[in-house]
Amino acid sequence: MQEGVRLRAGASKGDIREKVWDYLEACGLAEFPRPVHHRIPNFKGSHQACCSIKELDVFNRASEIKVDPDKPLEGVRLATLQARKTLLVPTPRLRSGLFNRIVPPPGATKETLRICATSQGIKEYSVPVGLDGKARVDLVVVGSVAVSEKGWRIGKGEGYADMEYAMMVSMGAVTEDTPVITIVHDCQVVDIAEELLGDHDLTVDYILTPTRTIKTNCKRPKPRGIIWHKVSYEMLGKIPILKSLRYEEKQAGKDVTLQDEQPDFANASKSAALNEKAVAGNTRPQASTGSAEIGQQYVESDSLSPRLEGSGVITTVYVGNIPPCLRVSELKCALREFHATPLRVNWQGAQHRAFLDYKDKTTAESAVSSLKGLSLGGNTLRVELAKNQRNKGQVEINSQK
Repeated sequence: MQEGVRLRAGASKGDIREKVWDYLEACGLAEFPRPVHHRIPNFKGSHQACCSIKELDVFNRASEIKVDPDKPLEGVRLATLQARKTLLVPTPRLRSGLFNRIVPPPGATKETLRICATSQGIKEYSVPVGLDGKARVDLVVVGSVAVSEKGWRIGKGEGYADMEYAMMVSMGAVTEDTPVITIVHDCQVVDIAEELLGDHDLTVDYILTPTRTIKTNCKRPKPRGIIWHKVSYEMLGKIPILKSLRYEEKQAGKDVTLQDEQPDFANASKSAALNEKAVAGNTRPQASTGSAEIGQQYVESDSLSPRLEGSGVITTVYVGNIPPCLRVSELKCALREFHATPLRVNWQGAQHRAFLDYKDKTTAESAVSSLKGLSLGGNTLRVELAKNQRNKGQVEINSQK
């Protein structure tokens, strides 16, 4: 162990995190943002550790590099931009997708590149990369709270770096040979018991500190994709892009059973699942009584719609950015999958949009939440309540302004 971080026998991941965070603060090694607890900690010498990445062949050979947005990795982001490589940064907590690509302005000065490498620059100079982005990541750089010389890594406990990597595997953005690097202070290199690691935990191939470059020669396999039985409905709600990946993998015939859907899961979650099924059942249309298809426009109604139409409470959801290749049947399949089946679909493929009728505002808002971040046919759909709602008994659906 380095620099005096002492761990008791049988220490848990949580114990190790607390010891490292406490040590960095107590020994004056912690840097902004403070305190470092519950973060990927920034530390004195982080820029020096980051600069040593330029000496690695895996960096020099890489053309597309994914670097986490943590403060201690700022130097790696700068080095990537200075070397005119493609820099991908995960979106914060994966709320709006997986990656942002940092695009410096034409003729960017050294100072501008420095800004681009900061958290503020990531916001100002980035464009989103969707599932259709065809990212091919040559090198992955992650932050850590603790890491062992064998390459076993502990993050801050929220699992985002592990999930990011698993999602990249699912997207085909990385392979088992893609190198993974972490940047830490020497005191963060500690002994970690192998039994603390799960099959979802990401391991690293290189550790860069202010004084050392460690090649771990780690033989433990990295995650081979998203382990769906460890994903909860709650996580699915927090990370919208997970919904799209799950839908695609289910369409490909893979088992995407969630943690909450396991037979031995706690009874408390079963009632929640039953409630969800009940909500889905209430929004699922009955057998269609009629449909009309005119060119690219398609309207389907069900036996409930005349009664509800007369009530004047129908709420319409706008779906935009629909790719030209998408068929109405594919959209309807996705709506069923995400428990967002409407009473009526007004398909306007030529205008790359559709309008979905729901029985009330609450059901419509629930559908918007469920479909948030959904990607179909390579496009991330724009989903929101239609700005112009129909009046009671009105037949036509107003266009989205």
